[in-house]
Amino acid sequence: MIRSNAHKYSISALCQCLNIARSTYYYETKEPPDESSLEKDIESIFNANRRAYGSRKIKVELMKRGEQISRRKICRIMHKLGLESAYTKSKFKVHSNGCCDAPIPNELARQFDNQEQYAAVVSDLTYVRVNYKWHYVCLLLDLYNREIIGYSAGAHKDANLVYDAFASVDVSLERIQMFHTDRGSEFNNQLIDVVLGTFGIKRSLSLRGCPYESLPLRV
Repeated sequence: MIRSNAHKYSISALCQCLNIARSTYYYETKEPPDESSLEKDIESIFNANRRAYGSRKIKVELMKRGEQISRRKICRIMHKLGLESAYTKSKFKVHSNGCCDAPIPNELARQFDNQEQYAAVVSDLTYVRVNYKWHYVCLLLDLYNREIIGYSAGAHKDANLVYDAFASVDVSLERIQMFHTDRGSEFNNQLIDVVLGTFGIKRSLSLRGCPYESLPLRV
């Protein structure tokens, strides 16, 4: 509106009428700087370094080329071009442990030693980085001799991961008498209830917030 009527009225009068500052008008009408060359430089540095560099390292590389660019601008351009550091993607995100208050007692009661074969199998999850992404590993450990009798790995920390670990056990699951874990939702759920109920395996859950009751200290 201001531009189309600038030949009739002064810019000051039009800005006053519309209740906007003159500086705002001049800022909005100013042509944005051409950043195509800078965008090419940032993309080139990013790709040349296995797509691992973030804004901090790209800033250093630009300085070596004689370009003094702020990290804020570099971040803006990276976002515009869809450039995201592989190490930023692989940053581990903490998941809710889904701790429950189910009335299931700790049947194992820290009796980690002197167990008969398959009398008590314990389990827990850990995570590893695979191709710049976090994956999870579930292990089933027989307290009889600390042998890993089942395992599974996958991109999701859920009941299916534990189910797959049971499916990998070579012996009949009916031989397992007790399954002991913490109170994470990946262990205490309907799917695992079906597995334990089908093969007559007693469930044991550690006390809430007590890691010493989940797995033996000596594996």
